[in-house]
Amino acid sequence: MASIDLNSDLGESFGPWSMGDDTAMLAIVTSANIACGFHAGDPASILTALREAARRGVSVGAHIGYRDLVGFGRRNMDPSSAELVGDTIYQIGALQGLAKAAGTAVRYVKPHGALYNTIASDTRQADDVIAGIRAVDPSLILMALAGAPIVEQARAAGLSVVCEAFADRAYNADGSLVNRRLPGAVIHDADVVANRMLRMVTEHRITAVDGTEIDLEAQSICIHGDTPSAVALARTVRAKLVASGVVLKPFAETVRDEANV
Repeated sequence: MASIDLNSDLGESFGPWSMGDDTAMLAIVTSANIACGFHAGDPASILTALREAARRGVSVGAHIGYRDLVGFGRRNMDPSSAELVGDTIYQIGALQGLAKAAGTAVRYVKPHGALYNTIASDTRQADDVIAGIRAVDPSLILMALAGAPIVEQARAAGLSVVCEAFADRAYNADGSLVNRRLPGAVIHDADVVANRMLRMVTEHRITAVDGTEIDLEAQSICIHGDTPSAVALARTVRAKLVASGVVLKPFAETVRDEANV
């Protein structure tokens, strides 16, 4: 029986500026990527999201990013290795403290936005993030783009890696995500999104924006929480998968069970 994890980026509200509906999303997903204050999120909002995740038994990950509140972490940056290693350690450590206070624990790390896309193929920045994770806790799982070079790079460094697919993002023929600035980069039709994710789970294939069929094997599906229709889309995807017999559970549990075999 096929199984999959559903994840979403949460804890991204900042002061009076609300981002997404964390409570609703936490009733749908099985893993939550919680902002760490660099690209979004303030301590109070982060703590609230962590407490709700703990209450619902949702697995928690550190959603680290570039130090870029104004650009929501979606602007390309080139920090030095010392800066990026330090920023990685700092963000994970901050979330670990808040998670402990909320009665949960950080199980994995998922880079955000421009950092995520950059380290997918930038060896130097990927090494820095990997080094930061290992310095804090080498048992933390790295979530990365399915098929990207960083997957093998991180595994070679000793990290466990979980690959993810993006429910509402269009893919290029090489397996990379279509730039958000281009038309069609974000898919808004919930039924289309649900059907393509069911196919990804059962057939490990997805259709790229140019019609190319690409292999895509992932253990987690990301549904962005910052779009207006995010909750409705997430509900549709979950309902489609469950109705088709797919088991939904946190990938952290699967990795732990495999490690104990």
